[in-house]
Amino acid sequence: MKKLKITALLAVLAFSPFYANVLTTDAPSIVKMVADAIKWKSESIDVGNIPQGKPKLIRFEFTNTSSKPIIIQNVAPSCGCTTADYTKTPIQPGKKGFVEASYNAAAAGPFMKTVNVTTSESKTPKTLSFKGVVTA
Repeated sequence: MKKLKITALLAVLAFSPFYANVLTTDAPSIVKMVADAIKWKSESIDVGNIPQGKPKLIRFEFTNTSSKPIIIQNVAPSCGCTTADYTKTPIQPGKKGFVEASYNAAAAGPFMKTVNVTTSESKTPKTLSFKGVVTA
């Protein structure tokens, strides 16, 4: 029995170099293809100082760099102090779309908020962020 195990192990080791080059590495990865489908103008925006009590509108713009239409399926702000709007129609290849966040600047002080965007190209949400300081 021991000789059989050793023979099987040697057989596996003997043929492993043969299978090492079966998969090519030249094909583009799925992650890169999804990442290239949307080109964001900016994924993080610093709005600077904003006055307390006045909502601030932050606009994230993007271009569809894929070869097929992209649909924004969901936009989820990180808290109840932020509302969101976005391009509701399919964004054709080469065309631009947007995601807008409206931040309610109620409390004075620094802030950092996020908006998660899910598209037809990726079920993993893209996180966009904005920060600034609310001044009294």
